Amino acid sequence: MRVMILVKATLESESGLLPSTELLEAMTKFNEELVNAGIMLAGEGLQPSSSGKRVAFNGADRTVYDGPFDETTELVSGYWLWEVRDMAEAVEWVKRCPNPMPGPSEIEIRPLYEAADFSETMTPEIAEAEDRIRKKLSDV
Repeated sequence: MRVMILVKATLESESGLLPSTELLEAMTKFNEELVNAGIMLAGEGLQPSSSGKRVAFNGADRTVYDGPFDETTELVSGYWLWEVRDMAEAVEWVKRCPNPMPGPSEIEIRPLYEAADFSETMTPEIAEAEDRIRKKLSDV
């Protein structure tokens, strides 16, 4: 099962406050444990939303908004992509994670859709195209 681990933003992360050397060391150690366990597929920290943009869709119309964005607790400041046995294993790994922020913080765990989840609408042609995309991504 693949899961996306979302580190929620805080006022500190949105202000651009970088982690301390101690936190960087702790997170690097944790990331090494994840890699050595065969769990971590990808992961990065994100710059504050003031560096970002949003594109809103309404039919054929597109509207671009510049950051920063409101509702800090709804923003993401970093992520991991993990391969785990089940949600319980993901929760156990997150509980071992160093607190990613200097103060209170939250991490959200969300399962990714898998091809089998789309069995009712997935045609053989779409499945073949998805397989080609996955292969190209794994070659990167």
